[in-house]
Amino acid sequence: MYNYIFLILIYFEIGETKILSDKLNVLLILADDGGFEMGTYRNKICQTPNLDQLAKNSLIFNKAFTSVSSCSPSRAALLTGMPSHQNGIYGLHQGVHHFDSFKNIRSISKILKENKIRTGIIGKKHVGPENVYPFDFSETEENNSILQVGRNITHIKLLTRQFLNTSEPFFLYIGFHDPHRCGHTNPEYGEFCQRFGNGEPGMGFIPDWQPIIYQPDELELPYFIPNTWEARKDVAAQYTTISRLDQGVGLIINELKTSGHYNNTLIIYTSDNGIPFPSGRTNFYDSGIAEPLFISSPIHKERKGQVTNSLSSLLDIVPTLLDWYGIKNDTAAITYNEVEETDILTGKSLLPLLEKEPADKSKEIVFGSHNLHEITMYYPMRMARSQRYKLIHNLNYYAPFPIDQDLYVSPTFQDILNRTKTNQNPFWYKSLREYYKRPEWELYDLKYDPEELNNIVKKNSSQAIFNELRNKIYQWQRQTNDPWICSPHAVFENVGKFKHDPQCLDLDNAW
Repeated sequence: MYNYIFLILIYFEIGETKILSDKLNVLLILADDGGFEMGTYRNKICQTPNLDQLAKNSLIFNKAFTSVSSCSPSRAALLTGMPSHQNGIYGLHQGVHHFDSFKNIRSISKILKENKIRTGIIGKKHVGPENVYPFDFSETEENNSILQVGRNITHIKLLTRQFLNTSEPFFLYIGFHDPHRCGHTNPEYGEFCQRFGNGEPGMGFIPDWQPIIYQPDELELPYFIPNTWEARKDVAAQYTTISRLDQGVGLIINELKTSGHYNNTLIIYTSDNGIPFPSGRTNFYDSGIAEPLFISSPIHKERKGQVTNSLSSLLDIVPTLLDWYGIKNDTAAITYNEVEETDILTGKSLLPLLEKEPADKSKEIVFGSHNLHEITMYYPMRMARSQRYKLIHNLNYYAPFPIDQDLYVSPTFQDILNRTKTNQNPFWYKSLREYYKRPEWELYDLKYDPEELNNIVKKNSSQAIFNELRNKIYQWQRQTNDPWICSPHAVFENVGKFKHDPQCLDLDNAW
């Protein structure tokens, strides 16, 4: 455990800059449905100079993953260090179906407040309840228009300036709403709100934004997006809002420098889940769970601009922040079934990676837990991913894979749907039927099948790795008190005569 907070004043020397160790801060920037559309990750079209500059001053993660490919569950996992089934936010925290975290969960904002760290959130929050996720400074969709606090980068800049006017150690979490789709809620602004604030009649004006328009025929599409004109126009609109996000990141970093906090602030940039395209968000394929991740430290200079291929998870963010602030992990303890458990964070601190790459990555593994997106999208899945293999357990495999509302009305999905109905070529890497109908178990050898098209779970030569990963998933479910641990072929009994001997009781339905 790193411990940078001391009882006396100690200075770290980095070049000519002195860093006061009892004033360490964190700036966490989260994109909304953001992906790898930036120069740092070899996208040659989407212009992201500010993100690329941040990456040059950071350790760049090539194999970072969310633990759940859905907005609220991912944000809750990010802020608690616990997967969806453990923290209680099983699906979207909105409307009448407002999934909440359990009231005894202690999020990173709550822990930091208790340790005299000033906390702030600007932009999209989308988690609850308030007593689990309290912030000293809060400007979110709960007390503002989400368009203003999540996409108006001038407004975000001014709110950041207001928060940074402090001499206290702080944690600032900025949740952009870009590049999330908005065609289902605000179609007047375009599919990705790419027209919002661009100065056109009725669109409003964001003074600090210089819109960039992309040509659909010039894009290089990822393998999981259909190579059609409708999809290309969709991605071009997405790129425009990514560029707005990028310019907003530049404004925030500048505010950090102007306020005098830049040289003692850990900066983390990532996203909540995959991009909002088929095989992206709500999926456990890499196209749905792989995330951009940069960590820039004013103390660690050994690996700035370098790349790590070590596996990491957004569940690692809370242990990393506790490590940075010198707070013991056991302060995150909560109570389950009247018994206090302290070993509940299954993630790890990422700070050691800022110094050196692990010599042996063969035992690394990350886990995933998905239950719902919208209330009608019940499709629980569990996942284990190693450096080479991935195992997905589809618990509701009898049902077709569900489609979320904003993806359904998107130009890309509607084009796939219409082409399928009229027996036309969808120019996609799989059929719609294959996308909907999934087996209970999916096992992929990512070394030879990075697009995850060849399920090898039934091969005799795959049984050893299948059993190994299946056992690891089960062990992780036990460690994190997963109520779905026996699904779908058994019932979990842990009360009455089973109180001290919990068991999975067979349903005899495994046909």
